Amino acid sequence: MYRKQAERRLKENTAQIVAVNKELESFSYSVSHDLRAPLRAIDGFSRALLEEHSKHLDPEGQRLLGMIRTGTNQMGRLIDDLLVFSRISRKVLEKSNVEMTGMARSVMYELLQLEPDRFVAVTINHLAAAQGDRAMIRQAFTNLISNALKFTRHQPKPAVEIGWYRDGNEDIYYVKDNGVGFDMRYVNRLFGIFQRLHRAEEFEGTGAGLAIVQHIIHRHGGRIWAEGKVNEGATLYFALPRGREKI
Repeated sequence: MYRKQAERRLKENTAQIVAVNKELESFSYSVSHDLRAPLRAIDGFSRALLEEHSKHLDPEGQRLLGMIRTGTNQMGRLIDDLLVFSRISRKVLEKSNVEMTGMARSVMYELLQLEPDRFVAVTINHLAAAQGDRAMIRQAFTNLISNALKFTRHQPKPAVEIGWYRDGNEDIYYVKDNGVGFDMRYVNRLFGIFQRLHRAEEFEGTGAGLAIVQHIIHRHGGRIWAEGKVNEGATLYFALPRGREKI
């Protein structure tokens, strides 16, 4: 009797999950189509006014149109991040052996190429291989390293370290920087979708990056946390269940 009840509950829960995933898919479609069209129109018209009719506008009018364009571009990035967050929920994990050291180096190289005139002291230690979805883990590394580079931008001697250690049945990876850091009283806000601890005027971004990383790590059965001090840098950790290291 108990087995049948458990099977029935499992079927009900599975049906609910399928229904939620369909709702997410429908929502993503609406976001990508229904919201993008008016955003493109606003951005296009405001750009046309600035390019073709700027001589009829005073400096204040030009400034306001510039703010409109900035706002629409920011909204576009928010939509992109929301879609990424939604896709992670629906994507089937394709697990394989992931060589984490090489991946971290590759991501770091690609991100530093975007700022060729900037020098950052980078240390990438040996990282144990992991069992996971290669594309998702690369996205997690990209978001974490991008954050570290962003928040060290005003540091005269920026430094980023990527490392790993083993603790029981977990492989723990970390990205450490010597940037602006944060107040530990607000650590829980770091991983909230579209939550920000720093003003947009200081550092660009939508506030979705760490929420996406958390979602990826949770889907792998892992956990994520952070430590930091104001003006003394931050360290982001994520732990994955130990897999058989082949590399």
